[in-house]
Amino acid sequence: MGDVIPFKRPSLKKKAKGKTLCRNGFHKWEVSKEKQFDVKSGKLVTVYRCARCGEQKVLAL
Repeated sequence: MGDVIPFKRPSLKKKAKGKTLCRNGFHKWEVSKEKQFDVKSGKLVTVYRCARCGEQKVLAL
């Protein structure tokens, strides 16, 4: 007789790996205070960073 290999169901985290909220456009934006001034345009900017995936968006004031 051979060895018996136990099979597990994939966890919910692994099952939803490619279907996250951020991939569907539902980011969790938080204000990043590291860079508040844009040197190239000479304006104050607000940098938003997604807490889940790290994507950034910049809004000029």
